Amino acid sequence: MEILVCVRRVPDTSENEIELNAAGNDIEREELVYSVNEADNYAVEEALQIRDRVGGNVTVVTVGGEDDEEVLRRELAMGANHAVLISDEAFSGSDGRGIATILKDFVRKGRYDLILTGVQADDAAQVGGMLAAMLDYPFASLVNSITAEDGKLKVSREIEGGNREISEIDLPCVLSIQTGINEPRYVGMRGIRQVASVPIPTLGASDLGVEKAAVGEVAAKVRRVDYFVPAFSKGADMLHGSREENAHTVLELVAARGGLK
Repeated sequence: MEILVCVRRVPDTSENEIELNAAGNDIEREELVYSVNEADNYAVEEALQIRDRVGGNVTVVTVGGEDDEEVLRRELAMGANHAVLISDEAFSGSDGRGIATILKDFVRKGRYDLILTGVQADDAAQVGGMLAAMLDYPFASLVNSITAEDGKLKVSREIEGGNREISEIDLPCVLSIQTGINEPRYVGMRGIRQVASVPIPTLGASDLGVEKAAVGEVAAKVRRVDYFVPAFSKGADMLHGSREENAHTVLELVAARGGLK
């Protein structure tokens, strides 16, 4: 099975103190520590496990710049067979639809049975579904279990109320992977050093046949116009005591405010 995993390099929130810039229209990025998007890492691990069960190859791809090679090499060290960087100045400022358009043209240049994305990056959760629609492939989101059998997949996904939905999906398809589906394997410095010299091809708009008018800032339908830090709410109650005492106090507070009938 040929599996493609779309990954993204994002600020590591566990390593950074996020602050707004002076203009208030972005975060301060100069000193940020970056890493692979957490949900994408689960998608890579799931791809590796499927490959190990049924055979094939795992390719990781990202849309970005030279610095984004960092996450591709990490996923190669994790066990991916191939990595591709998609980079072009024309792609700068692309929204979710623009990124999906770029990936769509990349997918059509290859032959992939299964395309995985993380469930979300930047809380948008757009690219997987848009990519599937553009390719006219079946799509499932919030996937937390995958079984491959007889050229099809059985996938389990989270639905409202904590329930699970089981679906059978034909290949090729696109799935967005929920965090917690597996336990991503550890990647040590030795593994990263071993792939440090592996060539990673870089493809631009002309290589993929991307229409420049369909991507980048000029084509973006969604723009971030403001960033802000939410104001502290008033009336917070800080509870100090044992777990049992605090539980009793919470029930009293909820009842006093009409939360229990």
